[in-house]
Amino acid sequence: MTRDPRYDILFQPVKIGAKTAKNRFYQVPHCNGGGYRDPSAAAAMRGVKAEGGWGVIFTEQTEMHHTSEITPFIELRLWEDKDIPSIAKMATAMKTHGALAGIQLAYSGINGPNLYTKEVPLAPSALPIRTFTNDPVQARAMDLTDIRNLRRWFVNAARRCRTAGFDLICLYGAHGFGIFQHFLSRATNQRSDAYGGSLENRSRFAREVIADMRDAIGDDLAITMRVSLDETIGDLGFSNAEVRDFIAMNAELPDLWDLAMGTWEDCSGPSRFKEEAAQEVWVKGIRDLSPRPVVGVGRFTSPDVMARMVKSGTLDFIGCARPSIADPFLPKKVEEGRIEDIRECIGCNICITGDMTQGMGRCTQNPTWMEEWRRGWHPEKIAKRGESERVLIVGSGPAGLEAARAASERGYDVAVAEALEVFGGRVTRERALPGLSAWGRVVDYRLYQLGQKPNAALYPGSRLSAEDVLDFGFQHVCIATGSRWRADGVARQHVVPMPIAGRVYTPDDLMAGDIPSGHVVVYDDDHYYMGGVLAELLAQKGAKVTFVTPSAYVSDWTANTLELSSIYRRLVGLGVTIRLNTGMAAVKAASVEVNGTYTDRREEIGCDAVVLVASRVSEDALYQALKARQAEWADRGILSVKCIGDAAAPAPIAWATFAGHRYARELDTPDIGDALPFRREVTALED
Repeated sequence: MTRDPRYDILFQPVKIGAKTAKNRFYQVPHCNGGGYRDPSAAAAMRGVKAEGGWGVIFTEQTEMHHTSEITPFIELRLWEDKDIPSIAKMATAMKTHGALAGIQLAYSGINGPNLYTKEVPLAPSALPIRTFTNDPVQARAMDLTDIRNLRRWFVNAARRCRTAGFDLICLYGAHGFGIFQHFLSRATNQRSDAYGGSLENRSRFAREVIADMRDAIGDDLAITMRVSLDETIGDLGFSNAEVRDFIAMNAELPDLWDLAMGTWEDCSGPSRFKEEAAQEVWVKGIRDLSPRPVVGVGRFTSPDVMARMVKSGTLDFIGCARPSIADPFLPKKVEEGRIEDIRECIGCNICITGDMTQGMGRCTQNPTWMEEWRRGWHPEKIAKRGESERVLIVGSGPAGLEAARAASERGYDVAVAEALEVFGGRVTRERALPGLSAWGRVVDYRLYQLGQKPNAALYPGSRLSAEDVLDFGFQHVCIATGSRWRADGVARQHVVPMPIAGRVYTPDDLMAGDIPSGHVVVYDDDHYYMGGVLAELLAQKGAKVTFVTPSAYVSDWTANTLELSSIYRRLVGLGVTIRLNTGMAAVKAASVEVNGTYTDRREEIGCDAVVLVASRVSEDALYQALKARQAEWADRGILSVKCIGDAAAPAPIAWATFAGHRYARELDTPDIGDALPFRREVTALED
């Protein structure tokens, strides 16, 4: 297949200072949960993107000095020369297929609590540290000596970047996280000297740092600057009007302008709240203010939208973080005319949770992300099948479909048996809920891929018994039958069923179209997205909704997906009454008894219906029935029976696609016993 000429513009080379990017696909800096702890995993991940055709590839935020760090978050560090080898490994991996290798240097200032180094935080003005966790620490206002020192530290970091082999340096001044924004914004810069007051004065630090770096490294590295398009905090903050004035005033200051919206939540909000190209209105026209190229972001997944952004003169580069995670080979697939093969980002933001929880990054669409080095998983390559040939997969949810897709890719003859007439399991049900339509791509992508495989067959309306499975003669049986929501309230507050008198509704009921009316109390002890989504659905249908949760926050865990504040605003805007720090003690005939999380103070709320969003129970009856007849497996030709995904243990959708992919990868592989199933990096001991 050949490239559609409509997309030729995306493959034009573009100069960035003395460097030239081979195309307009620009992987902007993004975190991954690995950072300084897992540098080889991060390097391999970036290297796969180079193989996938990206023209520019950046690291994540890299702390450039020990006086400003953001523990507990695990980012890269470039504090001293001994950090260079791990950073250099990333630069080398990025450049393997002709991409430009970029590093984002960050001095976190008002966002750096220094919980590890115990240094006193430094910022333009003396204010409390502004972190996700409200650390009880304040920053000291930098004096002129501090500013000179910070300028020197940036030069030292730039020299280390050059030694490590990078082509580009991004100076971080967006999302509220970087010192350059802290100087530019009147919210964080309340100085009255030459670095405060007027926009020209607030720009001084940026001008000085870039001049210092150019004197030190010349044209060896191009310099980009990432600035916020609008802090969205009113007149006090760095507004869209001011960023335009700043760029016009300093038109040739960096070699490229990297533009990103407001806070991280504003910039990288999930698809539930942010459409593709949502930042277009904020960036439009800025390209005319400077001769330097401009890169912008907006969860770009459509090549048509990408081409339009360039053809309209809005952007020179298409900035992608999450879409580059969902499909590292997105540019190559566009170039080769394989648009249908792109794994489109669904905007669920599960990738961000790796950084927010100090875990390891996950992607719902791309289960190989951050496993390229750890497990040797490649997003586009997979080992040929082993000695066996036939696999039966029972259930067509995200785990079953990914297991089928990957196993058929390996060359196994795969049959998928689905009890219902439609495929997709929980994703098919959830995609119809408010804001979750993009999540349907999880099913659409896999069904399309399976449709291209002559060795894959899908059977709807095929509910199987243990006897059916034993009779079929498949060598491997994968049980991916999903889970159902509990109707007894068991979750975190209640570890045994709560007292319930009368009918209660579960998320399964509402997704099946059985939607209560009148005054509905939604009890959320799940704390992810489901409770908030169902409250929104009910309010849209005209119900009076009271949202009750034992947590101090609405949809508590969604702080990790950058949507907690958006969910709260959405529900309040719909008239939902929110009761935080409030549990549910009992469901009565026409009311619920609630109790304070910390006080146990009791109160009755009259209502017409109750929706319990508690925990889920695995639908593993078929698996248990097959296990009970394990003595018959060998005689029936069965080599293995495995239960995966929600049928094994309910979790978010990304856990299910990972489980399905792992199942297919591990078919016919040797038993590793007690060995770790992945590699890890171990820090060397100092003398």
